[in-house]
Amino acid sequence: MVTLQLQGLGAHYGSRAALQKISTPVYHAGQVVAVIGPNAAGKSTLFKRVAGMLKGPGEVLLQGSRRGSGGICYMPQDINASARLTVYESILLAAKQQHQGWAVSDAELAQVGAIAASLGIAELAFRNLGELSGGQRQLVSIAQTLARDPEILLMDEPTSALDLYRQIQVLDFMRALARARGLIVFVALHDLNQALRYCDQALVIANGRAQRSGPCDQVITTDMLREIYRIQARVESCSQGAPQVIVDGVA
Repeated sequence: MVTLQLQGLGAHYGSRAALQKISTPVYHAGQVVAVIGPNAAGKSTLFKRVAGMLKGPGEVLLQGSRRGSGGICYMPQDINASARLTVYESILLAAKQQHQGWAVSDAELAQVGAIAASLGIAELAFRNLGELSGGQRQLVSIAQTLARDPEILLMDEPTSALDLYRQIQVLDFMRALARARGLIVFVALHDLNQALRYCDQALVIANGRAQRSGPCDQVITTDMLREIYRIQARVESCSQGAPQVIVDGVA
């Protein structure tokens, strides 16, 4: 089973240190990790560094992988594909990037259809990407990433353009997928209640550094909310379901 650990990870933009000595516990197959923190904290930079898109000090320790670094798939906030492609074509193209040659098998066609159906976008299959809303394009971006058969999935604010129904649908689906396929899913989120409900672990990033890590209900605390987010808030246990963050005001 795949595991991932970060040790002393860093990254620079020119002379500016964007990440400094990010280290984590070992994450295991089936876990969903919420990467949380204020705007411009370094969450997107961390994902790019883990995915190998940025160079820097430190190590990404990947064990038990079938594909090595090729199993790490990054989904940015904005879709990057030709607006002239159809939804179906863009997902199929992402799937073919993992294989030699361009011949398309029946199994690959079935995979694309199954991914589109699982995200509720099958009816969009033959529409061009340029015709879609922001939320629809975000769902297509998720489908493209899943078509690449990830072992480590890095999702940068995947619910930011989605309505509440779609947010719940996507996060519930990703949690189930992590369990079923043995993926490790990292998801950057601003909604801490979603992190508490859908994620196993939390990694708090602020000012380019890892401030806290561990189980969500041990990381998302009154002290952390005051220190990192500068708000007065409390975390209340519920008789059913996950704890919830209740915000009282600005600290």
